Amino acid sequence: MSLNRACGPVLRNYAGRALLLLALLLPGLVYAQSPGKYSLEGEWRGPLAVPGGSLPIQIIVTELASGNRFAVLNVAPQRINRIPTIVEQRGDTVVFFAEQVGCRFKGLRTAEGTLEGTWSQPGYQAALTLSFVAPPPAPPKTFRFPPPYRVQEVTFRNEAEGVSLKGTLTIPAGTGPFAAVVLLSDWGPQNQDGQYGDYKLLGGVADHLTRRGIAVLRFHDRGVEGSTGQTELSSPDDRVRDAQAALSFLRTQSLVDAGHLGLLGHGEGGNIALLAAARPLPPSFVVTLAAAGLPGADVLSTQLGLGRPAAVADTLFQQLKRQRDAENLATQQKLDKMRTGGANAAQIQIQEEQKYLRQKIEEKKRLDELAKKQRPLLELVRQNPTDGLAQDLVAKALRQSTPGLPDTVYTNTARRLTSPWVRSYLRFYPQRELEQVQCPVLLLHGADDVLVNATANLSVLEKGLKANKQVEARRLDGLNHLFQAPITEWPLIDGQPSPVFATVALDVIRNWIQAQAPPVK
Repeated sequence: MSLNRACGPVLRNYAGRALLLLALLLPGLVYAQSPGKYSLEGEWRGPLAVPGGSLPIQIIVTELASGNRFAVLNVAPQRINRIPTIVEQRGDTVVFFAEQVGCRFKGLRTAEGTLEGTWSQPGYQAALTLSFVAPPPAPPKTFRFPPPYRVQEVTFRNEAEGVSLKGTLTIPAGTGPFAAVVLLSDWGPQNQDGQYGDYKLLGGVADHLTRRGIAVLRFHDRGVEGSTGQTELSSPDDRVRDAQAALSFLRTQSLVDAGHLGLLGHGEGGNIALLAAARPLPPSFVVTLAAAGLPGADVLSTQLGLGRPAAVADTLFQQLKRQRDAENLATQQKLDKMRTGGANAAQIQIQEEQKYLRQKIEEKKRLDELAKKQRPLLELVRQNPTDGLAQDLVAKALRQSTPGLPDTVYTNTARRLTSPWVRSYLRFYPQRELEQVQCPVLLLHGADDVLVNATANLSVLEKGLKANKQVEARRLDGLNHLFQAPITEWPLIDGQPSPVFATVALDVIRNWIQAQAPPVK
């Protein structure tokens, strides 16, 4: 009995029906979240008796962070590999349905942990028992598979500032030369991976692009991991010179295409990339991720935990993020209930639009209240160039607005707010020199960014770049300032959701960069 013979016409249409398959999968994935759900993750396999022998059936199931399941069917002798399979489970009854090859298994879970049931396909039906094989143990956390590209630890110099910057250059396999991009971090001292806890924002971007034919240089900020200098004493212009030094270094690399060198910056790094594009020896292209469009004073005035330690600011950010996630989940549940109740597409759309408008109004109110509270502190810093006097005034204002805290909180916050970086950022105007930017620019912003509001900042950058006809601006729904999707879409690692750079954003970045440079021959 041949699965190919029975289902050959279906298999031949496999590629052309990929989008239809997605639509067919969704009902099954939702259905899989029935009461009494338990983990099926791992390999299910067993011999299917057929005339003249047997065929090894293998179904691999993966549990997703969203609560859904992803499964594939393999029948090696028939050259059936990784056929998407719907998983349905209700109590002890489990159904696997590979629509693309018309095959179905329905079985009951036994006390021994096997699934005993019936395999059916066009023209054939037989009993089948599937045994469970647990997933292999995860490699030790210290183990790393070598990447499929070249990795070079490098050091280059910003001669104008007398600064040495250490980093990593990753180059795709092949003879090249390859288009290349320099990654620039957001404000504050960061390592080359743009790391936030276990989340490596820039490291993930570098790996994704290098695997797909684009060389990447990322480097540690001043004062981090062997790079000299101090980030806290660096102005935006200082960082521009670091970016220019990185481009100059790439121009000396034989495997890099010197005619297609770009800058990709996150947050303040995006503004640095735009400034570098307005100066002599500009990059060939620029990608910004959540770059500011408003003046520096406006951006700082709406930052959570302004002047507080990074851990405090991160805690406040996570609290706000959890609140936003809870609101989105409640709205999604309401929409699901409406769909179940028979609501039509127009009613669903009205509900979604109302949710968007409510969030927009609430976000503006939150930002206005935050700015009203914090802008006077920044004005004290701006109007008093002497650090000692400015610190005394800021500490006094903090005691009046938030009494009852230890004196060290007031003095340390005042000291942070009078740092050289804060003073330079208060004078920073992101629109400065935008008219001189002539290279292609991709402006990306997460619609759920609560640190640098997408609506307020993206439109200002677009306006400043209006003379440049090679600018594309995109607001990506559901993504935050770190370009993460909602937690329900994160992959599970060791049973826990693990933050990753959103795939939709990676695809947009890669496709746009590849469009700027000819393919490597």
